[in-house]
Amino acid sequence: MIGALLLLILQPGPVSSAWSVTFENSDPCGLKGSSVEFRCSYNYPDGESVTNTTWHRGGLKDKQWKRFKLSELPSYQNRSEYIGDRQHDCSLVIHDLQDNDTGFYYFRFDTESYGWHSKKSVYLSVTEMISARVNPDRVRAGDTVTLECGTSCQHPSVVWFKDGRPVAKPEFQAQTEDSGNYACALKGQESVLSDPVALDVQYPPLNVSVEVSYGNLTVGSSVNLTCNSTANPAADNYTWYKRTASSSSMVQVGSGQVMSFPSVEASHTGLYLCQARNPLGVDNSAEVLLTVDKTDINHLILLVGIGVKVVIVLLLTLAVIWAWRHRCNSTVDKEVRRLQLCLNKEITVSRKISNVALLCFRTTALNMKTSAQSIWVKKTEGNDSLKKLEKHDDIS
Repeated sequence: MIGALLLLILQPGPVSSAWSVTFENSDPCGLKGSSVEFRCSYNYPDGESVTNTTWHRGGLKDKQWKRFKLSELPSYQNRSEYIGDRQHDCSLVIHDLQDNDTGFYYFRFDTESYGWHSKKSVYLSVTEMISARVNPDRVRAGDTVTLECGTSCQHPSVVWFKDGRPVAKPEFQAQTEDSGNYACALKGQESVLSDPVALDVQYPPLNVSVEVSYGNLTVGSSVNLTCNSTANPAADNYTWYKRTASSSSMVQVGSGQVMSFPSVEASHTGLYLCQARNPLGVDNSAEVLLTVDKTDINHLILLVGIGVKVVIVLLLTLAVIWAWRHRCNSTVDKEVRRLQLCLNKEITVSRKISNVALLCFRTTALNMKTSAQSIWVKKTEGNDSLKKLEKHDDIS
């Protein structure tokens, strides 16, 4: 009797640990009209060869629970697609999900010697829509935020996106950079997103700074100091303070985001800072040094004006000199041409000159590097012709 039992135990046959079907997600949820994938794998003993794979839909018939092949159900024709193989992948896709697709699904495979069906099932839920909610939707930095995705599915597996980028966790401590629009999607169906919802993270003023509109300041010039900050809600109150060289404390000197000095004075020199405030808090900028040169800007403008006038007078003087010389040179050129005409040919003199008429022409060779010279001509009485006198001729 004992030997018979041992023989039965040692007899080769299927071993349950070697035969298995595993579903990655046993309760997927699909959006109506979309597609859903059942990720699945199966194993069997070495030496076996798979001859057939089938997916089944569970349901009641004649008050008995039965399994129906999807390939034989008209409602799944052209909608169910086996994307696995005859090795170890048993994944299935169902397209164009309908409400009546909700239910239990099973997988079975057969080898040459044995057949195995999944002990567990996949329960598919089909939902009409998904909706996102941020709880709460308005928080202060540091508060806890929970993202909630609403569906009719029992245990939906969802993913979250912020402004199109994946979100690691649906619960987190809100920071300033977490403000934005959030949307959820069913896992595996990321192309179908819910309507976005906004998260508004509020915080007191940060990064307060002072911007100076002018660099080198002189007495009489103008300058604006602008206070900048990041805050949510935006800072609605700005106060300006000044620390002088003789004061260890700050003195309030103005208010508003911009403090203007239309005409600065030497007494405006000092350290300035601005304080930004909103309903959540307050923050100060770093101190900014404002240095005013005691040189009067009006005096500088006067000096510049005088200099400009002097330059204009010099230019006008040079222009007058140039015009005068140009005119003189033109006159001299004409006289030289007349003299040359007189020396080269006889001319009739209409005016009587008593005894000896002496004509002296002073010429300057403008285009030749020669010194000035005098040319003398002589006219005797009773003779209208002119005679050029040499240097040794008597001109008395």
